[in-house]
Amino acid sequence: MDVVTQALVAALTALASGIGQKVIDEGYNALKALIKKKHGEKSDVSQALEALEAKPKSTGRQATLQEELEAIHADQDEELVTAARQLLADIKQVPQGAQMVQQITGNYNAVVQGGGSATVHVNQHPKDQQA
Repeated sequence: MDVVTQALVAALTALASGIGQKVIDEGYNALKALIKKKHGEKSDVSQALEALEAKPKSTGRQATLQEELEAIHADQDEELVTAARQLLADIKQVPQGAQMVQQITGNYNAVVQGGGSATVHVNQHPKDQQA
């Protein structure tokens, strides 16, 4: 997930959870306005963002937004990336905000909630790893 998608999804998730309303709302609206300014109110990316606002936890709508952001090469737009990074920094500063920011990439992933570690074994039984 690119930084712009990550910031938008994390912001909407935080706002839906009632976390850090003012600072996150301001940063989110600034990034949203920048997207609309550059690509239009009725663009596919703007429509995907509005659809996600209605259901922020929908993985399907998150995927659609990511697809539309990839189509406009948002990860290569310096203004969008800068605004997204600032929004992520703002989210991480509010209580419980860091919990809303998580980036998972690759084909084999594990997530640990609350701290700790996880091991992913691909095409092997865990017993095969023991010496």
